[in-house]
Amino acid sequence: MMDSYSVSPNAHPKEHAWSPYVDNGGTTLAIAGKNFCVIASDTRISSGYSIHTRTANKVVSLTDKCAIATSGMQADQKTLHKILQSRMISYKQTHRKQMSTTAIAQMLANTLYYKRFFPYYTFNVLGGIDENGVGCVFSYDAVGSFERVQYSSSGSGQTLIQPFLDNQVAFKNQTGKKQEDLTEDEVIQLVKDTMMSAGERDIYTGDYVDIAIINGAGIRWEKFKLKFD
Repeated sequence: MMDSYSVSPNAHPKEHAWSPYVDNGGTTLAIAGKNFCVIASDTRISSGYSIHTRTANKVVSLTDKCAIATSGMQADQKTLHKILQSRMISYKQTHRKQMSTTAIAQMLANTLYYKRFFPYYTFNVLGGIDENGVGCVFSYDAVGSFERVQYSSSGSGQTLIQPFLDNQVAFKNQTGKKQEDLTEDEVIQLVKDTMMSAGERDIYTGDYVDIAIINGAGIRWEKFKLKFD
């Protein structure tokens, strides 16, 4: 009689693996203007075909001139945001002033690189206005490589909206049209249109969109609905 624990000679070994990471989806983007920056993210947290919450906050302010939007794994996102906010408090208490946006950008890169051997599963977009009052956006990978850009996106809807931003913000792939500076209201409307487009095609993007508008007066918040299915 064949042993019940014996392996068929035609069977292949099965590897049992566990991953500490999970991608909770969502889409973030940021666009810098002449003297402002607009940062946005949806509020859906999901895995597979299950929606865990429809009201997650993925955009947080770090100072009155800087905010960060994060997609990826929610646990790592929350941990990273708490670390950054605690360092903002420590810096302000030590130096009696708030950290500049460019300094925050470098600090975020250092924080991500420090964890490069077991990285935060997060994809970050940092935006605000710099020391000269000019809008700025910084784009990151998971281990801290970053660059200053005019606009950026991350998350499950990135492949859908990045070509749209290339066309509408940088005026790429348009014949006979010169690049123009967009106004704050135009950028806000563009962000809404972009997120609605992503929500129609990406099942991990939906519910609401949080928008942070940063200018010389500080941060103003807006919220609008996406699809709920």
